[in-house]
Amino acid sequence: MNIGMLWFDNDPKVEIEVKIERASRYYRDKYGKSPNLCYVHPTMVTTKSVEAAQPELRAGGITIRTSRSVLPNHFWIGVNGTSTFSES
Repeated sequence: MNIGMLWFDNDPKVEIEVKIERASRYYRDKYGKSPNLCYVHPTMVTTKSVEAAQPELRAGGITIRTSRSVLPNHFWIGVNGTSTFSES
């Protein structure tokens, strides 16, 4: 994902799935496209907070990947496979 939206949500009472759904809804409303990928800080993902039985972490149809370059409580959300360059 080369293009995405940075979303901040530090509400301690809300599960990560709800936070991602909030970010996803905003992204859809703003850009007219549903996101399918979200990067979060590794400390935000626990086996209890996502469907751990699956080999890939997912929440509401969105793939969750971890990256230490994303700060805690931040969500880098967008569409996998987007590029800033157009092919000629």
